[in-house]
Amino acid sequence: MPFNGEKQCVGEDQPSDSDSSRFSESMASLSDYECSRQSFTSDSSSKSSSPASTSPPRVVTFDEVMAAARNLSNMTLAHEIAVNENFQLKQDALPENSLASRVKHIVHQAFWDVLESELNAEPPEYEHAIKLFEEIREILLSFLTPGGNRLRNQICEVLDTDLIRQQAEHSAVDIQGLANYVISTMGKLCAPVRDDDIRELKATSNIVEVLRQIFHVLDLMKMDMVNFTIRSLRPHLQRQLVDYERTKFQEILEETPSALDQTTEWIKESVNEELLSLSETALTPGAENSSKPSLSPTLVLNNSYLKLLQWDYQKKELPETLMTDGARLQELTEKLNQLKIIACLSLITNNMVGALTEGLPELANRLKRISAVLLEGMNKETFNLKEVLNSIGVQTCVEVNKALVERGLSNLNAEVQANLIGQFSSIEEEDNPIWSLIGGSSCFYWFLLQFQFALICWF
Repeated sequence: MPFNGEKQCVGEDQPSDSDSSRFSESMASLSDYECSRQSFTSDSSSKSSSPASTSPPRVVTFDEVMAAARNLSNMTLAHEIAVNENFQLKQDALPENSLASRVKHIVHQAFWDVLESELNAEPPEYEHAIKLFEEIREILLSFLTPGGNRLRNQICEVLDTDLIRQQAEHSAVDIQGLANYVISTMGKLCAPVRDDDIRELKATSNIVEVLRQIFHVLDLMKMDMVNFTIRSLRPHLQRQLVDYERTKFQEILEETPSALDQTTEWIKESVNEELLSLSETALTPGAENSSKPSLSPTLVLNNSYLKLLQWDYQKKELPETLMTDGARLQELTEKLNQLKIIACLSLITNNMVGALTEGLPELANRLKRISAVLLEGMNKETFNLKEVLNSIGVQTCVEVNKALVERGLSNLNAEVQANLIGQFSSIEEEDNPIWSLIGGSSCFYWFLLQFQFALICWF
């Protein structure tokens, strides 16, 4: 996915500036509160099928499915790089005592044992060592920029495998000298974070262990280079992400026409809800009937995003256009539910003991922090909300009593404490009036949309 001549890193297809149909165009023919069925994409990119058509459905081949999967994979990677400032690649680490880890250790150890026996033989056998230096040379060359010709020529000259083989035939090869040159070159090319690893290499005397650690450090350097490239590409991806994702979705649609079915249903639900709302408004006594109310695409889109804040991730799939932000959306939903519960708890506490704790803002803040900590992970299936609410109630009574004692007042009586804990525990009930009041308020949704949702919506 080259951008303006930059190095290709994320994908292989360059995004074009082709115009895809906008949401407002798909809403243009809405009238008399009826939503006509229109394609989510432009007519130029996907063929519309008539209800009366007798043509059989097009069969999607395996190659087309794999092409769509590659497009989705590239788009997901590009989106994550652009959105997540902390995104970086890490080396895969096998579980410590797993079968795969033990097999890998045994095979690697066998290889290095064989190499050591060959180098200690009389006369020494250098063929495997020469192949290692050939591989090291190619890795070092891959780190160089196009303008690094002097160092490139030097590496090719020193690590010339043909010359090394000739020296080996005459027992004149200096394996330790070659390793020292490799370590010195790695020190010039590596990131500062690898300086300690380079010093450890220089302090190692066993040639087999040196070669082994050289490959380990080279693997780390390759990962450093990949992450550096990602950081370099991020500004370009952020500028062109919208066009790139639109192009990729269009390619996916061409390969798999049903790829955006969930997104289409998600938008249709909001359209139907807004149409119903408009029709009810028009039928309201006293409403002006001189002009027909119009359906606003912005209103539909806002309502669609608001629905995500109440999404049941266990039972419903996210729209395809938001799959790349699934984890962030779930985190946002969890934060919203946590805020609503904390608001309910604060309201109950203030109503019952507010007169006694008036003028103690630090107490209210401390109670909020305690509630937030205990409510972490509340969206997990194993989370027992009733038990946690009961614990918050007990802790709230403890903190309130402590504050009252500090002011020279008596503790809350047992009846008040029991009532407070009981009201806390009843918040989870479906018909709880306080939860209905707070949960039905739109201010939470709009607040989160304004300040957080903009960070994850790029189209």
